[in-house]
Amino acid sequence: MLRSSFQKDLLEAGCDEAGRGCLAGPVFAAAVILPPRFRHPLLNDSKKMKEKDRYLLRDVIREKALAWAVASVDQEEIDRINILKASFKAMHLALDQLQARPGLILVDGHLFSPYPFTMHRCIVKGDATFASIAAASVLAKTYRDDYMVNLHAQYPDYHWDANKGYGTLDHRKAIESLGLTLHHRKSFKLATQ
Repeated sequence: MLRSSFQKDLLEAGCDEAGRGCLAGPVFAAAVILPPRFRHPLLNDSKKMKEKDRYLLRDVIREKALAWAVASVDQEEIDRINILKASFKAMHLALDQLQARPGLILVDGHLFSPYPFTMHRCIVKGDATFASIAAASVLAKTYRDDYMVNLHAQYPDYHWDANKGYGTLDHRKAIESLGLTLHHRKSFKLATQ
């Protein structure tokens, strides 16, 4: 069972990203503030959920959350500043858009770039521990998946509708035979191997 909060005194925003390990496309991040004691039986780390459940939950989260936002940083900026900094920037951009200001940010993982004037806690496997981080993981993942499926229409040979930009065998074979697109991350060494 996911925990509803880390503490009781401050408004909490959960943050997570999607697409950090991909060879193509932006990195997406979401920030979500859930109401106290929010529960849903399907909510979990987005990687452990069925695709149809993620999309069902996306609608629930957008309707029930006190505030939510999704942001992205494109592959050109990823190449320029590196994927870790780009992930943090996407999280900051999502936090900037929230309609409510959190007093504490819960971040999935063990590193984060401090957000101005707001405390944060890094939680390894936070998306499987706290509901707000799990909700952020669902939003980031579904928004990124939608983005890559739309790109697939322009670049069907890379199979982005199925691999979402990750380095699957089909994706790597397409890179070998067709080369990189403008949507590939040129700084990722696997993109050319």
